[in-house]
Amino acid sequence: MSGAAEIHETSAGTGGPAHRRRWRILGLLGVAQLMLILDVTVVAIALPHIETDLGLSRAALTWTVAAYTMTFGGLLLLGGRIADIVGAKRVALTGLLIFTVASLVTGLAASPAMLLSGRVAQGVGAALLSPAALSLVVTLFAGDERNKALGVWSALGGGGAALGVLLGGLLTAGPGWPWVFYINVPIGLVILVALAAMLPHQGPATGRGRVDVLGALLVTAATGALIYALIESGDRGWFTTTNAWLLPLAVLGYLAFVAWQRRARSPLMDVAVLSRRPVAAGTFLILIATALMITVFFLGTFYFQDAQGYGAWETGLLFLPVALATMVGAHLTGRAITRYGGRRLAVAGLVTAAIGMAVPAVWLHPVTVLVGVVIAAAGTGAGFVVASATALGQVAPHEAGIASGIVSTFHEFGASLGVAVISSVAAASLVGSSLSGFTHGFVVAAVTAGAAGVVAAIVTPAPASAGATAADRSQEGAR
Repeated sequence: MSGAAEIHETSAGTGGPAHRRRWRILGLLGVAQLMLILDVTVVAIALPHIETDLGLSRAALTWTVAAYTMTFGGLLLLGGRIADIVGAKRVALTGLLIFTVASLVTGLAASPAMLLSGRVAQGVGAALLSPAALSLVVTLFAGDERNKALGVWSALGGGGAALGVLLGGLLTAGPGWPWVFYINVPIGLVILVALAAMLPHQGPATGRGRVDVLGALLVTAATGALIYALIESGDRGWFTTTNAWLLPLAVLGYLAFVAWQRRARSPLMDVAVLSRRPVAAGTFLILIATALMITVFFLGTFYFQDAQGYGAWETGLLFLPVALATMVGAHLTGRAITRYGGRRLAVAGLVTAAIGMAVPAVWLHPVTVLVGVVIAAAGTGAGFVVASATALGQVAPHEAGIASGIVSTFHEFGASLGVAVISSVAAASLVGSSLSGFTHGFVVAAVTAGAAGVVAAIVTPAPASAGATAADRSQEGAR
């Protein structure tokens, strides 16, 4: 019996130990997933203090965010494939152990190199843990309970953003920035021991096939080259010799990845799925929404702490309405999407984000910055829901897993690209006393959101008819 089948049989029974403990396991897996989500927003609040203590350059500061999200996104599909072959329990526990140890190393960092190495290792652990944990949730629950469990899982995103800003401010203002990483260690170890004991035993996995390591390396290297070029542009300018070869190298890397996926025996990604209009539109929306979200946190944390002199705890409190606005925007969009369709709501969300970003771009003041980013957050929250609904709502059931993995990958890449671009645009304010960098950053964000709204109006497909079949919806790209 396969590991997945064994888990499902036990959980579907009436008296097996896994059946009795499945909600506890969900709670543990949920907390583990929450740690992965928190490690973006919780670190954002601590960035100015990390910069001061370790003497980070602007580039190293930017890589503190980008190294984690890039590695996480680049290896995410590979982690899911390994979980299918080796077994979700083994991969989840391995990923959690790597993430926990890497968190300790990152907290102990006394140099930029050690800090960034720890962040890369955290990304590796997250890429193994996240898809394996979700696979366990799917196999532990069935029917209506599975829908409820997945609803809890999905809600972690918005809750993680809200908790991250508060926790980051509290820890940074209290015991210090290393504790935004140290806190993962005891929690991770407790969850590791508990899951090892509580998860049902898995026999040898029945999955067979090769692991597409080359595909993962190609897409991650191409993204790394692109991010490096974007970050360096803040110091050397946008039209440099470095960019002249790095940007074409990134393009060649992506083309090589696509070519390899078409001929690989066990490809990391079915590029045919990505080429469909609904999936392509959804990945575009998730990329933009995540880039705008990271822009809000990155610009905001430096503006309030460095330019205005607010403490980390005060900044965390100021960002609480931003996180809540994201959740409200997502909730309202989820209720309205059936009635109005994804296209209208995608455009409305991006226009709202553009208006919000334009407020501090026109008048840079603590009040206008806060009001503007709250408005923008509501728009990006809408973008997250439309992105997922568009990409996943019109694929056949057997393709839902790969489509979900693609969306998750582009979510992490959006954070990496967003922080790279906005760091370079706002470089004058991040490394000097001028406020012009913040203004330029909000201008670029506003223009990007507005332009993305135009693109969304063109590429987002119209709602499928009520009588459309899954097969029909999977071919929606022809519309």
